[in-house]
Amino acid sequence: MTNPRYAVLLSGSGSTLQNLIDQILHQKLPGQIVGVISSKPGVFGLERAARAGLPTAVAKEPFPVLDPWQPDYVLCAGWLRKLTVPAAYQGRVLNVHPSLLPAFGGAGMYGHHVHEAVIAAGCTVSGCTVHFVDDTYDTGPIILQQAVNISPSDTPLTLAEKVQAAEREAYPEAIRRVLSGLASDGREPVASRL
Repeated sequence: MTNPRYAVLLSGSGSTLQNLIDQILHQKLPGQIVGVISSKPGVFGLERAARAGLPTAVAKEPFPVLDPWQPDYVLCAGWLRKLTVPAAYQGRVLNVHPSLLPAFGGAGMYGHHVHEAVIAAGCTVSGCTVHFVDDTYDTGPIILQQAVNISPSDTPLTLAEKVQAAEREAYPEAIRRVLSGLASDGREPVASRL
């Protein structure tokens, strides 16, 4: 797929969206973002999208809204609502999670909640996981994981910074793997379903 179309789902500041915009701008990630949906109004992620000239919408159920954009892939970038993935989008929705799944995943495990739990558990390693989205929290097939070391002086805030740096590398790499056919959710290749 030479020019894949992405829709991005977010609920907050849009730092992951900005990373994807920058990756595409610097030709490190092929394709184009065709629209951004936020689950909440007034978040900075919508402002980032508007600054980049991207169409935006606010919706709790994103798929009916993004259908007219005809995305090849839907990229969750801090989307904080449970998704039910329609059949037409199975194997086409990706998410980045701030832990090494299956550890520290599930309902309520996002952002600082994850990092606080990791520190409280005394872990010496954390990281991020990019995975396909299924109909439950954080259980879809894993595309890749990237680990970061935790030092004794780390706090949830400093760990968040380390994990976010890993996410900026891992998410684009995972997308490239999916595009090249090196990663799949076990179904037939996406290109043959489009």
